[in-house]
Amino acid sequence: MIILGLDPGYAIVGFGVVKYMGNKFTVLDFGAITTNKDEEFTSRLGQVYDGVSFLLDKWKPASMAVEQLFYGTNSTTAIGVAQARGCVLLAAKKHNVAIGEYTPLQVKQAVTGYGKAEKSQVMEMTKLLLHLDHIPKPDDAADALAVAICHAHTGGSLMANMKGLR
Repeated sequence: MIILGLDPGYAIVGFGVVKYMGNKFTVLDFGAITTNKDEEFTSRLGQVYDGVSFLLDKWKPASMAVEQLFYGTNSTTAIGVAQARGCVLLAAKKHNVAIGEYTPLQVKQAVTGYGKAEKSQVMEMTKLLLHLDHIPKPDDAADALAVAICHAHTGGSLMANMKGLR
């Protein structure tokens, strides 16, 4: 099964595409969809939607895993990220792709076995679980791959009930 993991944002959307079969991962692609800070915000949201739609058309994943919104003190940034996240979810809906959503704590737990793991620990475990030579760059791509791993590990009971798995 092919899983598209996403770390949503409006400046950078990290993505990771993995094939998960027989408890083994194969990395198919990873990277980032980026938008220009000098463009108007609605244009940037359109670029996020188009970029995710492109990945959905290219890889035809059985499901998409998205990190849920977490923000500290900057609610203005959180609103923009939430809007970009909405574009990500809309793209999945328009492509009839099942969506799994995970909190940062769930991702850390699934990847490292410890929900309060440091970012560096999550990145190192992502590298090890996916048999990569280096930690993926940018960090957003590594985060997206971790979300895909989380979906494969914790979404198992949900995935078994999904229709149309490829």
